[in-house]
Amino acid sequence: MNFNKVCVLGLGYIGLPTASTFATHGLQVIGVDINPEVVQTLQNGGLHIQEPGLRTLVQAALRSGNLSIRNQPQEADAFIIAVPTPFYEDKKADLRAVSAAAAAIAPYLRKGNLVVLESTSPPRTTMDVVAPLLEQSGLKSGIDFHLAYVPERVLPGQILRELIENARVIGGVDRASAEAGRELYRLFVRGELILTDATTAEMVKLMENTYRDVNIAIANEFARLADRFGVDIWEAIALANRHPRVNILQPGIGVGGHCISVDPWFLVEAAPDLARLIRTARMVNDEQPAFVVDIIRRSVGDLRGLNVAALGLSYKADVDDVRESPAIAVCQQLLQAGAKVRAFEPNRVHIKVEGVPTAQSLEEALQDAALMVILVAHQPFRTFDPATIAKMMPGRLVVDAVNLLDEWHWKAEGFRVVKLGSPSKD
Repeated sequence: MNFNKVCVLGLGYIGLPTASTFATHGLQVIGVDINPEVVQTLQNGGLHIQEPGLRTLVQAALRSGNLSIRNQPQEADAFIIAVPTPFYEDKKADLRAVSAAAAAIAPYLRKGNLVVLESTSPPRTTMDVVAPLLEQSGLKSGIDFHLAYVPERVLPGQILRELIENARVIGGVDRASAEAGRELYRLFVRGELILTDATTAEMVKLMENTYRDVNIAIANEFARLADRFGVDIWEAIALANRHPRVNILQPGIGVGGHCISVDPWFLVEAAPDLARLIRTARMVNDEQPAFVVDIIRRSVGDLRGLNVAALGLSYKADVDDVRESPAIAVCQQLLQAGAKVRAFEPNRVHIKVEGVPTAQSLEEALQDAALMVILVAHQPFRTFDPATIAKMMPGRLVVDAVNLLDEWHWKAEGFRVVKLGSPSKD
């Protein structure tokens, strides 16, 4: 197939890099978003999300004239749906954005077109949700137009590199659709393009993130067991990993982000009678912020009125993405317990989080703090000097939830350091 024009619906962490990459590879690209602030920001040359190298890529795409930003689709040779798929409070998938995008494409769909769903979705979404909506155009998927599911497989902080270098799974509703998807993505993907059916591709995406979630859950559960038994979990994991077939991950404050903390629930929703281990792992990771708060409570006693500097709000180290962040959950639970929290996120110093007071500098966060709690292993926190920190905060208690600090170094400066999964050496 020949692709000259692509329409990308959803200009978030996946859609915007994808649209810009196609544009810088010579295609005419219509980038579509229903958020007027996103559209206006991009049209004015700004950026509404942060990702290394993305600003340069987007500006190059816009300057080339190949990328234009709109609030509704246009006719194209291929359409890519890259909209969010969050979940409701009952952990069921919210597919309203996917459905709205498919319905918006239908009036512009023509014979021979390709439609790709990239949004992470429960199994059979492509066949049972997207296809019927597109077929309201009067055209049939797999007969009049091609339809495929192509999950993204990128890591925040490395999206632009992995978008090009990672292998991609191309799942078509029929073989011709999968082959059409391969023709589109081979325009910029250097990794292997592997063909399968749409439902298999949907499940592969969910399996990848669920596998990681389950492995994180066992590490977090080991941390709780170590806490119970008075064992240093960090030492125990290092020793266990000396076994040639063991690779236990590092425990932490929970799991966040739009993928690992969400995707397993799609499998639970699709087969609740079978996905029992997956459900349990999700519950373990969702409960980890409460475990961190319990460590803090045991360290200080009554939390009411305690001034706490919470360092890190993103869901993982060295990114600015706060979606489903367990660090925010820790802050919220501390506030509910009566603590006075001021949070600082070095990658988004002007961030506003509903219900959580934030500081725009480390100094501001620490100025009245009786306790400093490190929630995310950001690079700036790794280089903390205890003597410098001692000048910024009146308290001398640190809870290190991510195993960053040398306890003896800090003790020499008068601090007491409490670590997740590690008994106190005092």
